[in-house]
Amino acid sequence: MSPKTPVFLLKTKSTPGDSYEEQFSSETDGFDFEPFFVPVLEHRFKDEGLATVRNLLKTKSIGTGPDCAYGGMVFTSQRAVEAFTHLVQEVTGDERWPHLQDIPVYSVGPATTRALKAVPQQPQLQVFGEHTGNGETLAPYIIQHYGEWYKDRPTKPPLLFLVGEQRRDIIPKKLMDPALPSDKFIRIDEVVVYGTGVMESFQEDFTKLLKETENRPARWVVVFSPSGCDGMLSALGWLNERSGRVGDVNQGDRKTYIATIGPTTRLHLVNNFGYEPHVCAEQPSPEGVYEGINRFWNESRK
Repeated sequence: MSPKTPVFLLKTKSTPGDSYEEQFSSETDGFDFEPFFVPVLEHRFKDEGLATVRNLLKTKSIGTGPDCAYGGMVFTSQRAVEAFTHLVQEVTGDERWPHLQDIPVYSVGPATTRALKAVPQQPQLQVFGEHTGNGETLAPYIIQHYGEWYKDRPTKPPLLFLVGEQRRDIIPKKLMDPALPSDKFIRIDEVVVYGTGVMESFQEDFTKLLKETENRPARWVVVFSPSGCDGMLSALGWLNERSGRVGDVNQGDRKTYIATIGPTTRLHLVNNFGYEPHVCAEQPSPEGVYEGINRFWNESRK
């Protein structure tokens, strides 16, 4: 029996179940993978940001009323949802808490949407935008959808955007583009609710796994964010110490392949390290990553 192909998932395993583990644990299409989780980032809630959101919730300042400070919310990361869920769970005994039944909540992809739909509220949050997949596509969708939601208001109520310390500004730029007509312009306020840093043990942990699997015929590394890319490339031995870029130093490793969750991480590797990954998932999901790897291998075997 041929050995399984390791898939190193550079992320913390989600609980209670991880959809990436499910996707890569069963043999399908003739591929037999073995998933390994390699946590890259540490996340810490930001007290100041949480206090801001807590106050908005307790004063019912997020809603459809004309006096509300915000008419909707935006989430583009599961960690922001975790921070928000932490706040919601502080209050018990009120099943309609946090009183967000009537507002639109925008999400960038399936994983963030699943997390939002699990936030305890009756009825559950109304979540939109799952199909968009990235901020570039979500922004124009918000402009259209939010505009229709508040079509009776010439000036749209502001949106509340819960973010981490590291994020792209594509959504605020598009929603607050000065070129937009006044009835399309949407003010969006960012509140930082979590911080992110690379774990000190990441490179050592990854190096150990690479050593343990060095005799496997092939290996895949799935990269979920720009953070930790330098540690990953260093552990693989691909970085040129003088230039800090990959160049041709990885040509001897013909069995380790890189897949990115989406275009942001791919561009980070290309622009900062001169490295083009083998696969960039078309959708930021377990299925999207799997399909990209499947397609790459089928084409390379032709």
